Order: sequence, then C-alpha cells, then structure tokens
Amino acid sequence: MRFALVSTAALALFTSAAALFGAGTAAAADPVADLDQGRVGARLTHEETVALAGGPAPALITMFVPLDRIGAGLHRDTELFRDQSGGIRATLRQVISESASHPDGSVTIYLNAPWTRNGRILDVYQNWTR
Repeated sequence: MRFALVSTAALALFTSAAALFGAGTAAAADPVADLDQGRVGARLTHEETVALAGGPAPALITMFVPLDRIGAGLHRDTELFRDQSGGIRATLRQVISESASHPDGSVTIYLNAPWTRNGRILDVYQNWTR
C-alpha cells in the first residue's frame, strides 16, 4: 500500500513538474540525491520556486500525499506557525510561497524512499539569504 502511495506521489510530483517546466523552457532545476538518507529530489531556482508556488503542483501533490507525510525544513526567519512540539501548521503552498516571496528564495524538494524519514514521503526545505 505504501509503495502505491509513494509511486502515485512521485508520479504526481514529476508530472506536475513536467507540466510546469514543459518542453522548450529553460528549466534549471538541479537534481540532488541523498542516497545515505534514501531520497532524491531537485533544488529549484528562485524563478522555478515562484512558478511552483503559483501553479497547480502544490494542490495536486496534496491530493495524493497527506500533509502529515510532508516534512518542511523551515528557514530560521520563517513566519510560519510552529506548535509547542515543533509541528508546522502550514500548507505545502505556504511553505513554497514563503520562499518565493524573498528575492533569492528557493526550495529543495526531496522524494523519500518508502519506510524512511519517519514515514514522510516528501520533504521541502526553504532557502534564502535576504
């Protein structure tokens, strides 16, 4: 069951990314692999992050991946709410949009292997310096 869910999530993520950065565009997403942690992903540029935040991908992904299976590495200057136990109370779009709102903001998105990372399917990390 988990394999089917991860496969569906991966298909939704990569289909959305393909539609977003369709053939003929100058997409510069930098593939990343963290094999020791059992995950692969992409580091997006600021422009790609802005496009992702404003497009359908976050909604499509959360149709297949529950929010409790998505991890977020928030920037130290985030304004998103964390509860007392460190839980993040934000949507995938909010996490991506917060990075996109900064002049140099970007995100790195990882797809985790099944049964790793405490059951999380996706991890999204915010990046910006100003």
